[in-house]
Amino acid sequence: MRKTSKVMLCLLLVGSILSACSGGNKENVESSPKNTKNTKSEEKSEKKITLKIHYPTPDLKEARVTEDDKIKRFQAEYPNVEILKDDWQYNVSEIGVKMASNEAPTYFNTFATEAQFLAEKGWLADITELYNKWEFKDEMNPLLQNQFIVNGKVLGITQNGYITSTIVNKKMLDEKGVAIPPYEWTWADMLSTAKGVSDPSKGIAGIAPMGKGNEAGWNWTNFLFQAGGEIQTVADGKVTAAFNSEAGLKALDFYRQLRWEAKAIPQDWALGWGDAVGAFQQSRTAMVIAGASDVIEPALNQGGLKPEDVLTFPMPAAEKGGKHTGILGGNYLVINPNATPDEQEMAFRYITYDYFSDKGLEALEADIKQRKTDGKYFVPPLLQYFNADSKFGAKVKAIYDKYDNVYQYDPAIMGLLDGKPEAQYNTQDYYATMSSVIQELFSKEGLDLKSTLEKASKLVQEKFFDSITVE
Repeated sequence: MRKTSKVMLCLLLVGSILSACSGGNKENVESSPKNTKNTKSEEKSEKKITLKIHYPTPDLKEARVTEDDKIKRFQAEYPNVEILKDDWQYNVSEIGVKMASNEAPTYFNTFATEAQFLAEKGWLADITELYNKWEFKDEMNPLLQNQFIVNGKVLGITQNGYITSTIVNKKMLDEKGVAIPPYEWTWADMLSTAKGVSDPSKGIAGIAPMGKGNEAGWNWTNFLFQAGGEIQTVADGKVTAAFNSEAGLKALDFYRQLRWEAKAIPQDWALGWGDAVGAFQQSRTAMVIAGASDVIEPALNQGGLKPEDVLTFPMPAAEKGGKHTGILGGNYLVINPNATPDEQEMAFRYITYDYFSDKGLEALEADIKQRKTDGKYFVPPLLQYFNADSKFGAKVKAIYDKYDNVYQYDPAIMGLLDGKPEAQYNTQDYYATMSSVIQELFSKEGLDLKSTLEKASKLVQEKFFDSITVE
């Protein structure tokens, strides 16, 4: 989903770290006898090209160090390229102005939900030709990369991805004498665990579902999916709201139980993404729902928690034996269509510069070593740009296994994760509408869930979906 700017801070950290564990594009591509870009690239070697790159925000110090190292290595190979740093964070309310005023970076970060929206606006460069000539295209993680292939056109490069998970503070459960639930847990287990840890008199919540901003609707949609529901259906050229369903009512009722029966959520429940992650970091909530690495990174490096204190769970199944479905999302780099062809090709080279290379592996290991020296942890994402079972994936795993400051996910959860992509059309508008529903549910005991959900569905249908024509 398009989360708040705070979400971007966390995702950018992951993205920047990943750029260190990727692979040297030019070095590898130009050594390939099949590559047809050698002459063209040599012709460009003397051209002065300026790239305005997507750069981490000031609070992400480790990410900036990693990116600065990449810039230094890239410019040593491409001395004709001037690099300007731009830490603007993608925002749907700002991207139009950025494009119209020609102020958008040469490439920028965006989310899995945005492919259709940005493509329809004409705000994405078609990089199909560049991508198809790239020798590593077949080694990319197809689950993630395919989300930015629209109508057969490649419009972005995946950095990393996630399947929404539940992050659990084991230390808080232990202190309250609450049993650690099994990985194959259910909504009933989540409710019981949250209730057992919650201590409102001390400001301690068992779970902190997001209640402010579009992220509130995003959090809740995981439960809609677990109950077997859908956001929308697409048929006969029309998009139809589908969340006003028995599954939708079931998911809303579960939130009602968390809020009014278990009294397990924060008393000040209007938490945005950063607020919820911050509450977990400060041990004010025992559970939070998000992409795992985005929560664990600050919990370990700023919150002082230890890896053994922080457990990554799949989302709970609605009932025993059900699927542990979580929203599948990702972080992507896309190229500005206003850039010249030379700038677009160089941006592609910069984005993929460390992908699949030994230099990228060296940079990854150097980053982990430096973090160890600084007393910091490295937290990889659950899903990476490459196939985990590839040869390159094995090399990355071997590096992780060498260091005790790398957070390791329990292999037992991997087979339980069930990722479901977000809706294709007007996802953020749907999230915003459902966020209002969640806020009403959390603030009014006894809310008529059925009529509230019906009103939300009618609003989304008439205001957004009815205007869509699917070809």
